[in-house]
This record gives sequence, structure tokens and C-alpha cells, in this order.
Amino acid sequence: MKNYLRVLTYLVSVHLIALLMMSVFRVLFFVAVCHDLEPQALDQWGLIAKGFAHGLWFDNVIACYILALPLVASAVMGAIGRWKRWMVNALGGWFGTMYTLVFMAEATNIPYYNYFSKPLNASVWNWAEYATTTAGMLFGETSYYLYIFYFFAFTTAFIMLLRRMNRRLWCRLSGTPYVPFNTVWKRLKRRLTKRYGAAEATESQAASAHMTAAPQPASAPRWVERGVIAVCFVATGLLCFLGIRGRFGYNPIKVSAAYFCSYPVLNNMGINPMFSFLATSLDELRPERQRLTLMDDSAAVCQVQQLLGRQGIEGISPIARRVTPEGPIKRHNVVLVLMESMSARLMGAFGNTQNLTPNLDSLYNSSLSFANFYSAGNHTNHGLYATLYSFPSIMYRNAMKGSDIPVYSGLPTVLHDHGWQTLFFMTHEGQYDNMNGFFRTNGYDEVYAQENYPSDRVVNSFGVPDDFLFTYALPVLRQRAATGKPFFATLLTISNHPPYCVPADFKARTHDPETQIVEYADACIGNFMAAVEREPWAKNTIFVFLGDHGKKVGTTHSELPDCFNHIPLIIRGPGITPEVRTDFAGQVDVAPTLLGMLNVPYVQNNFGVDLGRERRPAIFYAADKTIAARDSSALFVFNPDLDMEFCYDLRGEQPIKTVENDHFRFLRNYCFSMLQCTEYVVGKRMTTDGQKK
Repeated sequence: MKNYLRVLTYLVSVHLIALLMMSVFRVLFFVAVCHDLEPQALDQWGLIAKGFAHGLWFDNVIACYILALPLVASAVMGAIGRWKRWMVNALGGWFGTMYTLVFMAEATNIPYYNYFSKPLNASVWNWAEYATTTAGMLFGETSYYLYIFYFFAFTTAFIMLLRRMNRRLWCRLSGTPYVPFNTVWKRLKRRLTKRYGAAEATESQAASAHMTAAPQPASAPRWVERGVIAVCFVATGLLCFLGIRGRFGYNPIKVSAAYFCSYPVLNNMGINPMFSFLATSLDELRPERQRLTLMDDSAAVCQVQQLLGRQGIEGISPIARRVTPEGPIKRHNVVLVLMESMSARLMGAFGNTQNLTPNLDSLYNSSLSFANFYSAGNHTNHGLYATLYSFPSIMYRNAMKGSDIPVYSGLPTVLHDHGWQTLFFMTHEGQYDNMNGFFRTNGYDEVYAQENYPSDRVVNSFGVPDDFLFTYALPVLRQRAATGKPFFATLLTISNHPPYCVPADFKARTHDPETQIVEYADACIGNFMAAVEREPWAKNTIFVFLGDHGKKVGTTHSELPDCFNHIPLIIRGPGITPEVRTDFAGQVDVAPTLLGMLNVPYVQNNFGVDLGRERRPAIFYAADKTIAARDSSALFVFNPDLDMEFCYDLRGEQPIKTVENDHFRFLRNYCFSMLQCTEYVVGKRMTTDGQKK
């Protein structure tokens, strides 16, 4: 029992020493990259301290992964009651090997971040096959010598300390006295042997044998001792498991958890480079990361340039253009509400007879509204990605998810650069779909999530209900309006998503929870707008309401039912003439349309069009493993996995399967070229400044 506790103390000591050394690496990282920090950030010691605390949090995750196997091995050996020298050596070898790799990542991360402004990630695999060239680059650049020195210095110090701790541990396990500098002592013994003869040699050999031999087999520990060992193992195992998960929530820790402020250096300082490297490497293995190939890239780019009327900008993107409106910028506030699963078929304005959405119907009929508006995909991340950054959804791929967070130019980034305050409100955890990290990287100053709300207001795994979200956001918006600067706020609702939580005091007209929750979601929007109308800043605000995607409503008549993607778009505000538009449009068009209304100049590098000035011949969209394009008369559906396509005539009351003709070939080409060009542009990861990220 005592020996097991000694080994446990050794494991914890190694764990703490490793955390200390990784923290020192973080200090070196901060010193090396702090020149990238805005001057005002250097005075905010609270934020800097929080960045270091986040770093210790992520370091502990990696350290707990490394600790897990030794914890199991030590518990097994403790239960058996037999300890061998090779077991102790194996523990030291495991820690030495693992932390050598960790320190290599820590040292590499400093020059990597200085060059790419990103933590170490899976991109280093791109150089793996060019070992000679990479080595020449590392040792040919003298500025890298400092980081190579860091690696060797930390690794050498750790291994020397580890060897000392291993010798001390074995001496305690074997019952032999601990002699510091054991190697020097043995050399002295050998010299004395040569000088004074065989008697001394025999004595020296005996002493050496006593120092290295394992103790005689002991009797098995009593059942009480084994019980105590089991309890200790369960306790330490649970702590280690919690350390690996990094948090108590239903999602384990992700890179997104490191993002807590608007300063990229402080956010990235908290990310352990080995964590980032492993996470991004695993991301690349996800099936949805496989590239979609519908047609040749160059052909797709040429066709999209023709369809969008663009020539591209050298060094930025083949679909980029400069938007330079005449007149001054209109500094209106913008409040954009993405409504969970709000299919157009749920609204009376689109033929639903259950009167589920009286508030939305009223807004729809008194605003600039779009009757043929479609979501980019069938998941929330698709709706956010397309609406805010104007990039299409590629089937079931989550473009926001991943440890290597890409940089985009879109509605929040452009408005932020022109002086708008940018805020994002969600109901659930900030880590969900990587939203916290992605949005803080791409234009949002503030992100409000479940972590900001009282725990007693959380109703299910998706966080707080819609009414609390709107109630919480309103005073925050009031404070931002009081600064005199315009704000852009995005609110993402959740209630119309299972599990449905209809408040007990809500008086619904229907009896099915699936329709009651729609009534509740609509009532929350009505209450929010009623409260907003009493705010003085409302008169200078553009309000936008749209679904993040649709949902199944009624019967389906095709491989990709219309109800999954057909959603409302409602825009109301100063100078906007109420009208119901019937031309086809999609979520990718929201950002350029709003920027056009605000008269903001910017470089557009996405797939949206300004609906105030342009029209689409058709709209394209996706849902999991299916992609589609449609207009008022025809629907084209294609499943790349099955390599099957379907054509529907839409001129009757219901879609009717038909055969291919020139019109369907146009829809196929429209859909294929847009999505293939998206693959190409996203693959290049171009930003408006022309830098690859």
C-alpha cells in the first residue's frame, strides 16, 4: 500500500512539474508575440491573467492524457504488490518521450504563430514529406536557433529531473538508501576497485547488486489494502478523466473555449499547441472534410464569374469585387434574428391554416419580405455561415467547426471595420458548433452564451428559452446604443428545436407540442418587437428575421423536400419600402443586401448578391448528402454519394418527376459550378487582404 502511494506521489509530481514547464513556455510565447497586441491590451492585466489561466487549463488536458496510462499501470502493479526496476524505468520512459514531443510543439509554436498568426496545427504535415528541405529551413534561419535552444534546454532539464525522481522512487520501493549522483558514485567505486583489489571489487559488486535488485516477492496485499488502492484509483481516475474532458458540460473542451476576448493574441495564448495540433489532425480525418468534386475547378470558376458578373481581384480571389456605393455610409443599427427551424410552411403567409405565427405574419406583410427565399443547408451552422459570411453550405460539412479556425470577410467583419459594435447572442454553450471561437475570430466583439446566463434559467441541453434570450439581450443593446456608436447584433433562437420546452404559463391554441412550440417562438418575437418599439434607438435600426433552416412540415414530394430549405426573410427599418418579392434568393444574399442598404464600401469575396440591385436566375442549396437548384418551374436534385439525379416539374400543384432537358441542365450547371467554386475558394482560404489563412 505504501509503495502504491509512493508511485502515486511520483506521478502527481511529474504532472505538476510538466504543467510548470509548459507555463514557462507560455511566458516565453507571450514575450515573443506581445508586439502583436494592441497597446490598450497590454494595460489590461486581468485579461492577460485570464489568457494564462486558459493556457493552464488546456495544458492540464494534455498532461492528463499523458497521465492516464501510468495511472492504470500503477494501480495494476499496486494490486499485484510486486514492483520491478523495469516498471519504474518504463514510467520514466513514457513521460520522457511524451513530454519531449510536447516541448517540441511548445517551442515550434512560437515562431509558427509569429509567422502565421495561428497556433501550431495540422498544416505542418504538409512539410512532412520534404524532410531535407524542412530541416534546411529550420537550421538555415538563425532566428529559429533560440526556439531550438528552448526545446533542448527544457527537454534536457525535464529528463535529468525525471531520472533523479526515478532513482529516488526505486530506492524507496526497494528499501535501499538513496544516493545522489548515482552514476558518479559508481565510477568512484570502479576506480577504488582497480586500486585496492578484488576484495573491494566483491564488496562493490555486492553493493551494486543490492542497489539494483528488485525486492523479494512480497505476499499479496490484504483485501483491505487492495480496496484502498481501488478507491484511490477510482478517485484519481475520475479526476484524470475530468482533466481530459476539460469541463463538466456535455461537450468536452474544444479550441473554442480559449476564446474569451477581442484580442487574438490573448485568445491564442491559451491554446496548448499540442492540443491544437492533435485536434486539427483529427479534424482532417472527419468524413465531411473529404473534398466534393462535381466538375473541374477552373471551369467552375469561369462559370461563376460569368453568372455573378465578376472578374476577381488578383491576390484575393477569382470571385472578389470592390463595392463602392455612392454617398455616405448610413449608420443604422442592425438586429438580425435567426429563428430556429422556421420553415415557411409554418407561417400563415405561406398557406398554413393553424394560425401559428400571427406576429411573424404581421411582420412579413408590413416589411420587405421574400416569398422564395431558401436556406443554404439544413443545420444551424449552415444558416449562420451562409447568412453572415455568404458562403454556401457543402452538404453536411460544418465549415465553422474545427480547431484550425479559418478567417472570413463577411457582415460582422465589414461592419466591425467600419465602426459598428458587434454582438452575438445564443442560447446554448459557446462551444456548440465552435461558435465562440469562430465568431470571435470573424468579426464579433462580444459573444453571449449559456455561460453568461443564470443556471436556473437553463431548460434543456440547448440552454435558455427564447423569451429569456430576448429579455437578456434588450438591456445590453440599450447600453450599446447609449454609446452613440451603431451596433450589429445577431440573436440565434432555439426553442423550435426538440426537446420542446413549452412554458407551463404559455397559453397555446393548439394541442400538439410541435405546434405549440412554434406558437411560443412566434410570441417571443412579438414580445421582443413590442418592447423594442419603446426604445429610442429602434427608429434607427434595421430588423432582419429569417429561419436558420426549415424542418419537415406536412407530406414530402421529392428527394429534397421544399420545407427543409424554404424559409422566410423579413427586413424592416428606416427607408425600407414594404414589399413582397417573388424572385429567388438565399441566405448567401443577406450580407451583401444589408451592406448595400447601409451604403458600406468593402471588398466582397463571397457568393452573395445585393438583392436591392441584382437578381438571381435560380437558387441552389443543400441538405446533408443532397444538393439542389430550383426556380419557379423546375427542381434539380443530386445525390453525390449515389451519383443519382432527379428532375421535377413544379408547374402543377405538386412536384412531378420528369426527364432531363435544357432547363434542368442549366440548373445542374448553376448548382455544380457554385458549389465547386466554393470548394476552390474555401480551399484557398483567401481573405480580403489577400493573405492565405
